[in-house]
Amino acid sequence: MAVLFALGFASGTPMLLTGQTLRAWLTDAHLDNEHIADYALVGIAYTLKFAWAPVLDRFVLPVLGRRRGWLLALQLGLVAAIATLALLDPVAQPAAFASLAVTIALLSASQDVVIDAYTADALADHERAAGVASYVVGYRSAMVATGALALVMADHTTWQLVYLTMAAVMLVGLIATLAADEPAVRAAPPRTLASAVYLPFVELVRRLGWRGAGVILGFAAVYKFGDQLAQVMLVTFLKSESGFDWTHIAIVYQVLGFAGIALGGVFGGAIVARHGLVRVLFGFGVLQAATLLLYAWLAAAGKSLPIFCVAVVADNLAYSMATAAFVGMMMAVCSAAVSATQLALLTSLSSVGQRVFGPLAAIVVDHAGWVGFFVTCSACAIPGLLLALRLREVTPLTRDVC
Repeated sequence: MAVLFALGFASGTPMLLTGQTLRAWLTDAHLDNEHIADYALVGIAYTLKFAWAPVLDRFVLPVLGRRRGWLLALQLGLVAAIATLALLDPVAQPAAFASLAVTIALLSASQDVVIDAYTADALADHERAAGVASYVVGYRSAMVATGALALVMADHTTWQLVYLTMAAVMLVGLIATLAADEPAVRAAPPRTLASAVYLPFVELVRRLGWRGAGVILGFAAVYKFGDQLAQVMLVTFLKSESGFDWTHIAIVYQVLGFAGIALGGVFGGAIVARHGLVRVLFGFGVLQAATLLLYAWLAAAGKSLPIFCVAVVADNLAYSMATAAFVGMMMAVCSAAVSATQLALLTSLSSVGQRVFGPLAAIVVDHAGWVGFFVTCSACAIPGLLLALRLREVTPLTRDVC
């Protein structure tokens, strides 16, 4: 659990640096909403990571083993890339700045592929809820550092120094990788790169059938769609529309939000252990969708610290619970032999709301306003909830999962 917490921290550190924290930098640089929303495409690697995941499943680097060897190489690359981005200006050097942001997202997405595979390989069925909850708490702890700390620093120093500091924070991932044990090999990896490409898809269909595989893939794509879409413009909404400064956003959204994440991890893990993954996914999804309406309330009410605090705690509580159950479910349907590629495919689909459809967020805001935007994001959860109700009938899972 301690290793998964630390690896979650390593995963969460670069995420915000190409996401909300990057958009905060761009907001301070006075880019318009359209250009800020376009930067959601920087993270397209998170959606396409399944394309190169077979390489990570098939090949083993000469140090630290199948999973940890790749982690070490990717984390070293992330430290260097984040430090280099700190030296660029998004206005004066837009092409170089965007290119390096894409590189960070590419390395980060690849790291996530390996961490997800490590987690799936290392945990037994009954450990998944607690393991994923530990990962999520670590992930959000990193967001306190790359979100709260970064935003507070931005009020008092330059964004260049902020990103150099975050490059140093990424060293936590290196320590976790060196301290971790390589998981036992539970199934032989693919023998060739070609088999590593097609076997994950063939195996999934063979085991679940076309109908079951279709439901799983559809569920992965839409369960968190509304929440992902809302994240594209949330920081811009809090700063430009609601009028909070970076320090207030950092303290409330990141630090207070972390309290919601921690509580959600504890409660979510306990509820899943008692009732099983499939049973709680619908309820957690409803809660996740409902909390987005609190931001619509904030948009209608104007600048209100109490509403902001309530919205953030509830949002992060629901996020933690829903994410722990969602990722646990994805791990439960994967095969150990090709876990990196199968998990990469499923988690890639889960990010389409932000990575693929992110630029549409600005269009929705322009035509429906901020209240309409958050109501729309909440309504986007409905297809995922309907598919969650069908999981039990199409997926042969153990009692711990059901």
